[in-house]
Amino acid sequence: MADDAAVTGRGGSGRPHDPPAPPGGPEPVAVLTGFARTLRAAGVAADHHRTQTFLAALGHLDAADGRDVYWAGRLTLCAGPDDLVRYERCFAAYFSAASAPPHRVRAMTVSVTRPVASPYGGGEPEPAGEAGAPPATASEIEVLRRRDVARMSEAERREVHRLLALLRGARQPRRTRRHRLSPHGGAIDARRTVREILRHGGEPARLRRRVRRDRPRRVVMLVDVSGSMAAYADTLLRFAHALVRAEPRATEVFSIGTRLTRITAALRHRDPGHALDECSAAIPDWSGGTRLGEEVRALLRLPDPRGAIVVIASDGWERGEAGLLGAQMARLSRLARRVVWVNPHKGDPAYLPLTAGIRAALPYVTDFVAGHSLAAYEELAALLAGDRPVRAAGRGGADA
Repeated sequence: MADDAAVTGRGGSGRPHDPPAPPGGPEPVAVLTGFARTLRAAGVAADHHRTQTFLAALGHLDAADGRDVYWAGRLTLCAGPDDLVRYERCFAAYFSAASAPPHRVRAMTVSVTRPVASPYGGGEPEPAGEAGAPPATASEIEVLRRRDVARMSEAERREVHRLLALLRGARQPRRTRRHRLSPHGGAIDARRTVREILRHGGEPARLRRRVRRDRPRRVVMLVDVSGSMAAYADTLLRFAHALVRAEPRATEVFSIGTRLTRITAALRHRDPGHALDECSAAIPDWSGGTRLGEEVRALLRLPDPRGAIVVIASDGWERGEAGLLGAQMARLSRLARRVVWVNPHKGDPAYLPLTAGIRAALPYVTDFVAGHSLAAYEELAALLAGDRPVRAAGRGGADA
């Protein structure tokens, strides 16, 4: 993503630029909501509430007047000065402006969402890729979902990264020791019930009940950034960014190579491009070797894996001792709720887990899944959300 420097949206004369008029059509609401989705894809905080405010504002203005649409959207859809550059670029691209406002900013790529027939059903718009590009058909999107990331062109990889930023990052719930009031059923809360009786002077009162609170289960993700994973590391980090954005308090991410590096703070930035730039600065061992056994041992010295779902994204090429990795994976399987190993090469039907690292780790892995395509990441997200059944805890897994 391009420069986020704050701009005022005014020319040198202090007057606003004349924006292009939006195209008319039988579905103006679909056009305007499609513009809001384009802003969200570009990183602008144009959430549902702001979109509704935008539409309500245009109800008092002329939706066919580009100037009214421009200022209504700018005042309702932008959360702060950092959003103004993206807003003006998206407005120009979405409504087919001849040129962008004359601000001197670095070039930026904008993903445009236009209201066309959706391949997924329903009335949702189809991603149209870069500005001015024809929308992809359902078959093209399906082929892109199944294609190996390492074999994609740069444009295809950018589209997959955009879709990953929109990935559902829900998390499997876990039952906590804390309670909350329940109006319907649950155990009797004796303390609150007695207080209720005392408030009524000793007269019988309504029984108060309580149930256990649910919280999202924590996920600890380890992303291999060694040389053998160079083709997949960037996409895996973007998947990790989607997890952190969805559940920032229940997600920890580490890079693994020759050392274990916590990169959660870098991934908390809302813009994926900026987050990956922060990761690049924080990770000292890009494209190096792999010492999985030592890094899993370093992870076990921390409290993070206890009761969590631990996701290890690696091809298993171990330069250290395979016996050490097996011993540390055995310890990890006893502490973690679930151990998921994501191997990009598993998507190949001819793949066999023959490397020493994979063979040492597999006996202690709950799920061995692929990690080579958008469809594989969607299945992994469903696994973390609890949409796939959890194996019975018969190996001493602790519940957080």
